[in-house]
Amino acid sequence: MSYTALYRKWRPATFDEVKGQDHIVTTLKNQIKNDRIGHAYLFCGTRGTGKTSVAKIFAKAVNCANPVDGNPCGECEVCRAVAAGASMNVIEIDAASNNGVDNIREIKEEVAYPPTQGRFKVYIIDEVHMLSIGAFNALLKTLEEPPAYVIFILATTEAHKIPITILSRCQRYDFKRISIDTIGSRLSELMKAEGITADERALRYVAKAADGSMRDALSLLDQCLAFYMGQELKYENVLDVLGAVDTEVFSDFFRGVIEGDAIGLIHKLEQIIIDGRDLSQFVNDFAWYLRNLMLLQSAADASDVLEMSEENIKILKEDAALTDLNGIMRYIRVFSELSGQLKNSSQKRVMVEVALIKLTRPAMDKGLDSVLDRIKVLERQMETGLEAAARAVAAGGNMASAGGMAGTVNQEVSADAVPKARTVKPARSEDITAVIQNWRGICNGLAMSLKPILEHYTTKANGGGNKLQLIYDNDTYYSMVSTPENIQTIKKVIADKTGLDMEIEVIRLENGADASQDYDTLAVSYTHLRAHETCADL
Repeated sequence: MSYTALYRKWRPATFDEVKGQDHIVTTLKNQIKNDRIGHAYLFCGTRGTGKTSVAKIFAKAVNCANPVDGNPCGECEVCRAVAAGASMNVIEIDAASNNGVDNIREIKEEVAYPPTQGRFKVYIIDEVHMLSIGAFNALLKTLEEPPAYVIFILATTEAHKIPITILSRCQRYDFKRISIDTIGSRLSELMKAEGITADERALRYVAKAADGSMRDALSLLDQCLAFYMGQELKYENVLDVLGAVDTEVFSDFFRGVIEGDAIGLIHKLEQIIIDGRDLSQFVNDFAWYLRNLMLLQSAADASDVLEMSEENIKILKEDAALTDLNGIMRYIRVFSELSGQLKNSSQKRVMVEVALIKLTRPAMDKGLDSVLDRIKVLERQMETGLEAAARAVAAGGNMASAGGMAGTVNQEVSADAVPKARTVKPARSEDITAVIQNWRGICNGLAMSLKPILEHYTTKANGGGNKLQLIYDNDTYYSMVSTPENIQTIKKVIADKTGLDMEIEVIRLENGADASQDYDTLAVSYTHLRAHETCADL
């Protein structure tokens, strides 16, 4: 006997075997048990979710001689004929190849004759959206007032292409994408029935790759089993067959992005290509990895929604701690754009390389979310330069060589750049006024990434007590200054310049609010436009 594909061999024979569509199965079973059967149904949903299978089960159940709790018995003559595709009362039509007016006219002529066996004559029209306008018009009258013994079941993946006059005459059922857990559980059942040993992790990856389609999952599983015939199906085997990449590789890539190692990323990508991995699949999977990082950044307890092992979640948490939410969202945006561009590209490798370099070089990206990454890069460069200068001075080295070590600063670092220890005392209310009046001089001690923003937006609130309040009407500037690291940096510069331990409070001014009404502006402020231009120059 010839081999039968898994998705055909294990097609559901009863409603109870249908997975992931309980809301539809329960409704149809209740209609059959209570004899409240409609004359026209529309089954909508993505491929492989069970539309045709449920239609055939329904056709068997309404004609079954001995239905059991709304399910067909599978043993009577009608059930066996439908299962074998030999029933004269269940007619399947592929609208993709039979979409003309003449094909529908044949149906109109046939419905005049009652069923030869059973109660109902069932027409299953698959891909019904492919019918021509003329064919839809020809079907309309028959669909509106069919004989009592006729049932129409229309199935489609694109319900929006069906005329509203047809939709209004049907009971519509939307088939959902099937969850990874449900597909994985079903695959595990089938492997036991087939007598094949399979790694649970491998089956879950197949379920994930199927994107909610049970048929796709069974087809992918068939492909993997054929490649490793007679062997245990392992996770690594599935990755090889599907051209996918392991989670550890994504972590390695992500760390390369954080470190700005563009050349290293290019070498890693080359190895992936040599291993035969599919670039489109790699981009989609890496975007999914970034999505998981985003969830961990957004919620303290996001582990419940991540479909992965404890080991992989631990790696994710370590990676998530390396950057912030804004950075991850920028990475997702770049890779989402790349995913759409790859579909019609003949130079996929080049486009992926460009995207990877763009991730490591925020200055290449014109998006607003790249500004924060660019500032972080500058801050790291400044910190690296000053630390090198401090080490050189402590070691008694000359300052010209220290300036060379801090090449990103592009100037020699003088001995004044090294902070000197001094006594720090708590700030009083009058100290706040003195500090703000000398604010420009204090800002000179800040990194270039912060200096323009603080210089033009500093105010002191009435009743601020011994707190220095920095007030902004711009979300970007507020988010830049309000980080704990930057607040600590400002406090340190003030302490070094004045010897005062000053509390810092960053305030977000409501849109349209006038700072002069509630706040006493003591520092000289430039226009918002000028401040924005200064920040953009970074």
